[in-house]
Amino acid sequence: MRRHIPSTTALLCFEAAARTENFAKAALDMNITQSALSRQIQTLENFVKQSLFTRAKQRVKLTSAGHAFLAELSPQLEQLEATLLRIHSHDNLGGAINVGVYPTLGSRWLIPFIIDLPQVQQDLTLNTITYLSNADIDPSLVDLAIVQGDPPWNGYRADYLMPETLVVVTSPNLSQNVVENPMDLLDIRILQHSTRPDSWDIWFSSQGLILSKKITGPMFSQFEMLVDAVKAGHGIAIVPRILVERELSDGSLIKAHQHEPTPESAYYLLTPNVKVGIRKIERLRAWFLRS
Repeated sequence: MRRHIPSTTALLCFEAAARTENFAKAALDMNITQSALSRQIQTLENFVKQSLFTRAKQRVKLTSAGHAFLAELSPQLEQLEATLLRIHSHDNLGGAINVGVYPTLGSRWLIPFIIDLPQVQQDLTLNTITYLSNADIDPSLVDLAIVQGDPPWNGYRADYLMPETLVVVTSPNLSQNVVENPMDLLDIRILQHSTRPDSWDIWFSSQGLILSKKITGPMFSQFEMLVDAVKAGHGIAIVPRILVERELSDGSLIKAHQHEPTPESAYYLLTPNVKVGIRKIERLRAWFLRS
């Protein structure tokens, strides 16, 4: 059965014009003449029997029908592009793979972790893409992503990667003594990570303790800055132990309390659903999960 749809060129021309609100710029993006782009738009409008743009001098604006069409069309074009990419790369074991990771986890864990990768998979080139929160992950950019949290993640296949242990750290210049009573930590200046504001609640509740009021203190958007602030003596903080193994080993940080809980929330390896089955991605995923 013949599908009743317009040409892909017309759809791409429409999306470019909707994005730029300028036929000349859209034609430049599409590498065609402005008159050719206008004909494609006109053909599309005739096909859907709706005006998609209002024209005024050099600018064009989407009509209500145009807005509705764009909202439906863009995700479908992205899906089509991802499908074509997946098929193109399906049997290719080599090439580049983009791995998404938090900045501090990338520098302090991922880089040392993958040091042996070139010896095992010489034909793979690993690129890193960083994000500060899980909401910032772009499935069109990453092939694999390392996240901390709780499944499920819509649009991704999630594999358990490793647990996370939390530790309260301080500078030896701020305190040489390990606090015995957890509640005594509240008398010290507390530093926090902006995307992990519940860390102190989790740490206390793992000992059967409930805080009577919300923890307050300076916020940092990256663990690297948070760790540096603690090392400089600005206060104490809860951080994943995996990020401060070096400092705990060399003595530039010490534990402010001995308790180290391992919450249910853990690290996971995500694969965008549209990229599941691509051989080079599956190959690297297997290496991560096996190592």
